[in-house]
Amino acid sequence: MGRTTMPATRVAGAAVATALVLGLTACGSGSGGAAGGGSGGGFTYWSMWRSDEPQAQVLKSAIADFTASTGIKVTVNWTGRDIAKKIGPAIAANQAPDLWDESNDVVYGSVAAAGQALDLSPVLAMQIPGESVPVSEVVPAKFLDVLPKDPAGQNRYLIPYDVATTGMFYNAADPDIAAAMPSPPTDWTGLLGVCDALKAKGKSCVATEGEDPWTNELYFDYLLNAAGVDFGKLSADKSGASWNDPAVLTAAQDVARLVKGGYLISGYDATKYPAQETNWASGKAAFYMDGSYVTGEVAKQIPPTWKFGSMLPPGAKSPDVSLFGFSIPKRAKNATAAEKFIAFFLQKKELSGMATTALNLTPRADIPAPAALADAQQQLSGPSVRLAFDGVAGDWSPKVLDQNYLDLWHGSISAEQFVAKCRSAQATYWQTQG
Repeated sequence: MGRTTMPATRVAGAAVATALVLGLTACGSGSGGAAGGGSGGGFTYWSMWRSDEPQAQVLKSAIADFTASTGIKVTVNWTGRDIAKKIGPAIAANQAPDLWDESNDVVYGSVAAAGQALDLSPVLAMQIPGESVPVSEVVPAKFLDVLPKDPAGQNRYLIPYDVATTGMFYNAADPDIAAAMPSPPTDWTGLLGVCDALKAKGKSCVATEGEDPWTNELYFDYLLNAAGVDFGKLSADKSGASWNDPAVLTAAQDVARLVKGGYLISGYDATKYPAQETNWASGKAAFYMDGSYVTGEVAKQIPPTWKFGSMLPPGAKSPDVSLFGFSIPKRAKNATAAEKFIAFFLQKKELSGMATTALNLTPRADIPAPAALADAQQQLSGPSVRLAFDGVAGDWSPKVLDQNYLDLWHGSISAEQFVAKCRSAQATYWQTQG
């Protein structure tokens, strides 16, 4: 897809929104630690967060506690999202930090895929200070099992401290939604019935940014998941014949039913983010498909009477997940000290700030979600999770799926035409891949 997790710019936007809501400001902390090994029993750490973001506030507090407890000094560089561009060259020049953090797709694409990420299985076996349980007991294996494997066949190269997911978000306190949906629909026809009831009340069912393929394709992705179709296998078929699966056509037809039924907010096909997100937050539509960061993005726009709810499209077997966490370069000079910090930060008393201050979900089930994400946490509590689009990455999506899907989403082609176009585009794509 070119992305297997939520867009970094949106995650950044949500972090800024959260900071504004909470009134947080930058405090303390150095922001220019030297790359490389560190000294005096310490280690260096590059973070994806800027110094003034709420996630950084939580990490700063934990770093101070860690140094006070262990005597190990942490030299931090609050690098921001540019870390994704800097970490690979730093590793190549042997100037990388001992510890860094980012999303699972960035960690894999920038470091792990090249075999340059340390296997963190030993961290999972470490005891969490003060809790007498191993890290593996509070970081469920299901979050790590979905990660792609590196050249050595291991996928324990990231330890998450922050978990995100996607779904259909709505205002559970809206009486029109409550009347139309006394309980979540169990199939697609039931969802369209909810849309019909809302339409009768003069409310649009779905707000959608018409020019954003990623969020809109999530409906198709979840429909395929409900039908037992693996997106990875669908996209990997070099002949394109996988698109002949009747379940794929049915999923496309369900998308077309949503479009043709007039359930999407008026004017959606000519708007870009955040136009329709704003309309949704204003109550002009019931549902908005997006990442769990959306609750932070609209926090200042909604009235205090709002109560966030979220659900997966009917029939979906597993929620998708994006992980944000720590990774250690394979050639880190002070890996042992960095590993100790990871285990330290996974303490409930330290990690809880990611929920209470940064308003995010954490991998620990015993840390309550922010109220706005209670439903999302419940969805993630099941036995399995998955990567969005089953982890498909690279340039397949922009060359095969995106424009064809937007044409379907805008109602300019039928489901049958969409499937035929994707089948043909996929065969051509793989012919050009050598």
